[in-house]
Amino acid sequence: MEARESWAALAAGGVAGVCVDLILFPLDTVKTRLQSPQGFRKAGGFRGIYAGVPSTAIGSFPNAAAFFITYENVKSMLYHGSTPYLTPAAHMVAASLGEVVACLIRVPSEVVKQRAQVSPSSSTLQILSRTLYHEGIQGLYRGYKSTVLREVEVWVRAVSGMQAFSCESSYKIPFSLVQFPLWESLKAGSSNASGNVLAALGGIWRTQGLSGLFAGVVPRMAAISLGGFIFLGTYEKTRQLLL
Repeated sequence: MEARESWAALAAGGVAGVCVDLILFPLDTVKTRLQSPQGFRKAGGFRGIYAGVPSTAIGSFPNAAAFFITYENVKSMLYHGSTPYLTPAAHMVAASLGEVVACLIRVPSEVVKQRAQVSPSSSTLQILSRTLYHEGIQGLYRGYKSTVLREVEVWVRAVSGMQAFSCESSYKIPFSLVQFPLWESLKAGSSNASGNVLAALGGIWRTQGLSGLFAGVVPRMAAISLGGFIFLGTYEKTRQLLL
């Protein structure tokens, strides 16, 4: 892969990430508050719908850029000498590795953003400082595994076409839902700080039932459906303009 193509992928990915995250941020806030253990209204309802947006604005560009630069380079390496029927596998491996790298940036941003979304009275900087003070740097990486599993699956299914985005989003809600209570249960000093995703899912099942596992399904499906088109469409168009 040529240097010019690498830079185009990096810039286009960053622009696409910023566009989709800022446009769909209100839907993400509603989803997070619906999933909050304290309930939608106590978490803020429709107040401060852009609470936590600074974290997203700062993290979106490097997050998406990291994904696409990794994706394009890995895909380019796997294409050399590969047979046509292995092309889908090359896309899946490249996307999976891209998400592993991107989540190193995305998870800290998500942790701060979601805590800000359910605490609209606190600023993003206050939440970041509080998290680092009480939990250290590891506090910013709560839920890393569940995030990687969730995002890798999206891109693996996306190989089959864009129509997969909205369908898969409905049953992937439990993995999205588990992030917030898992991050909260893993705070320093918590007696539930086990880091077990299955245990967190089990806890939600016992306290909230099946409906609890699918809280926020409507805004999640809307965000995934629209986000896929905005994200990949913006990426391709920006990349074409840069090359």
